[in-house]
Amino acid sequence: MTSPRIIRYKLPGDWTLLVGTSDVANDKLSLEIASPDDWWFHADGVSGAHAVLCARAGEEPTRTILRRAAAIAAYHSKARTAYTARVYCTRARYVLKARGTKLGTVHVSRGELLRVRPRAHCGTRVRISD
Repeated sequence: MTSPRIIRYKLPGDWTLLVGTSDVANDKLSLEIASPDDWWFHADGVSGAHAVLCARAGEEPTRTILRRAAAIAAYHSKARTAYTARVYCTRARYVLKARGTKLGTVHVSRGELLRVRPRAHCGTRVRISD
Protein backbone atom coordinates (compact mmCIF):
# COMPACT_ATOMS: atom_id res chain seq x y z
CA MET A 1 0.00 0.00 0.00
CA THR A 2 1.36 3.43 -0.91
CA SER A 3 1.51 6.13 1.71
CA PRO A 4 -0.98 9.02 1.53
CA ARG A 5 -0.06 11.99 -0.65
CA ILE A 6 0.24 15.43 0.89
CA ILE A 7 0.62 18.66 -1.09
CA ARG A 8 3.10 21.22 0.26
CA TYR A 9 2.64 24.96 -0.29
CA LYS A 10 5.05 27.76 0.60
CA LEU A 11 3.32 30.93 1.76
CA PRO A 12 4.88 34.39 2.05
CA GLY A 13 7.24 34.74 5.00
CA ASP A 14 8.39 31.14 4.47
CA TRP A 15 5.33 29.58 6.12
CA THR A 16 4.55 25.98 5.12
CA LEU A 17 1.03 24.67 4.48
CA LEU A 18 0.37 20.94 4.11
CA VAL A 19 -2.82 19.74 2.38
CA GLY A 20 -4.26 16.21 2.39
CA THR A 21 -5.31 14.67 -0.93
CA SER A 22 -7.61 11.92 0.37
CA ASP A 23 -9.41 10.73 3.50
CA VAL A 24 -6.36 8.64 4.43
CA ALA A 25 -4.05 11.64 3.90
CA ASN A 26 -6.40 13.88 5.92
CA ASP A 27 -6.29 11.47 8.88
CA LYS A 28 -2.51 11.15 8.71
CA LEU A 29 -2.03 14.90 8.40
CA SER A 30 -4.49 15.90 11.13
CA LEU A 31 -3.80 13.15 13.65
CA GLU A 32 -0.16 12.11 13.12
CA ILE A 33 1.79 14.84 11.35
CA ALA A 34 0.26 17.99 12.87
CA SER A 35 1.74 19.19 16.13
CA PRO A 36 -0.58 20.71 18.76
CA ASP A 37 0.51 24.29 17.95
CA ASP A 38 -0.01 23.97 14.18
CA TRP A 39 -3.02 25.70 12.62
CA TRP A 40 -5.69 23.41 11.10
CA PHE A 41 -8.16 24.33 8.32
CA HIS A 42 -11.19 22.70 6.67
CA ALA A 43 -13.98 24.12 4.53
CA ASP A 44 -17.17 24.28 6.61
CA GLY A 45 -20.14 22.14 5.61
CA VAL A 46 -18.55 20.43 2.60
CA SER A 47 -16.13 17.59 2.06
CA GLY A 48 -12.56 18.46 1.28
CA ALA A 49 -8.96 18.49 2.31
CA HIS A 50 -7.60 19.05 5.77
CA ALA A 51 -4.84 21.67 5.71
CA VAL A 52 -2.19 22.33 8.34
CA LEU A 53 -0.12 25.51 8.63
CA CYS A 54 3.09 24.48 10.37
CA ALA A 55 3.76 26.50 13.53
CA ARG A 56 7.11 28.15 14.14
CA ALA A 57 8.56 28.57 17.62
CA GLY A 58 8.11 32.10 18.92
CA GLU A 59 6.16 33.31 15.85
CA GLU A 60 2.49 33.73 15.09
CA PRO A 61 1.16 33.89 11.52
CA THR A 62 -0.48 37.14 10.50
CA ARG A 63 -4.19 37.27 9.79
CA THR A 64 -3.25 37.50 6.10
CA ILE A 65 -1.30 34.23 6.26
CA LEU A 66 -4.20 32.51 8.06
CA ARG A 67 -6.60 33.75 5.38
CA ARG A 68 -4.28 32.56 2.58
CA ALA A 69 -4.10 29.12 4.18
CA ALA A 70 -7.91 29.09 4.50
CA ALA A 71 -8.30 30.07 0.81
CA ILE A 72 -6.11 27.13 -0.23
CA ALA A 73 -8.07 24.76 2.02
CA ALA A 74 -11.31 25.99 0.42
CA TYR A 75 -9.82 25.45 -3.05
CA HIS A 76 -9.12 21.82 -2.14
CA SER A 77 -12.77 21.22 -1.17
CA LYS A 78 -16.20 20.95 -2.78
CA ALA A 79 -16.43 24.73 -2.27
CA ARG A 80 -13.74 25.26 -4.95
CA THR A 81 -16.09 26.99 -7.40
CA ALA A 82 -17.96 29.10 -4.82
CA TYR A 83 -17.50 32.86 -4.78
CA THR A 84 -16.75 32.66 -1.05
CA ALA A 85 -16.44 29.79 1.39
CA ARG A 86 -16.42 29.47 5.14
CA VAL A 87 -13.32 27.71 6.42
CA TYR A 88 -12.87 26.47 9.95
CA CYS A 89 -9.58 27.53 11.53
CA THR A 90 -8.23 26.20 14.82
CA ARG A 91 -5.10 24.88 16.48
CA ALA A 92 -4.44 21.22 15.72
CA ARG A 93 -4.70 20.42 19.44
CA TYR A 94 -8.47 20.91 19.15
CA VAL A 95 -8.87 18.35 16.35
CA LEU A 96 -9.85 14.90 17.62
CA LYS A 97 -11.08 11.66 16.13
CA ALA A 98 -13.82 9.69 17.83
CA ARG A 99 -13.34 5.93 17.92
CA GLY A 100 -15.14 4.19 15.07
CA THR A 101 -15.63 7.22 12.81
CA LYS A 102 -14.85 6.91 9.12
CA LEU A 103 -11.56 7.99 7.56
CA GLY A 104 -11.17 11.74 7.17
CA THR A 105 -13.81 12.54 9.79
CA VAL A 106 -12.76 14.51 12.86
CA HIS A 107 -14.33 16.53 15.64
CA VAL A 108 -13.19 20.09 16.34
CA SER A 109 -13.81 21.42 19.84
CA ARG A 110 -13.11 25.12 19.21
CA GLY A 111 -11.96 27.58 16.57
CA GLU A 112 -13.32 30.25 14.25
CA LEU A 113 -14.80 30.51 10.78
CA LEU A 114 -13.04 32.59 8.14
CA ARG A 115 -14.87 33.69 4.99
CA VAL A 116 -12.50 33.53 2.01
CA ARG A 117 -12.43 33.15 -1.76
CA PRO A 118 -11.23 29.66 -2.70
CA ARG A 119 -7.91 29.92 -4.54
CA ALA A 120 -4.70 27.96 -4.81
CA HIS A 121 -2.47 30.78 -6.05
CA CYS A 122 -2.23 32.24 -2.53
CA GLY A 123 0.92 30.16 -2.15
CA THR A 124 3.49 28.33 -4.21
CA ARG A 125 2.82 24.64 -4.65
CA VAL A 126 6.15 22.99 -3.91
CA ARG A 127 5.65 19.25 -4.25
CA ILE A 128 3.52 16.29 -3.38
CA SER A 129 5.14 14.02 -0.85
CA ASP A 130 4.54 10.29 -0.54
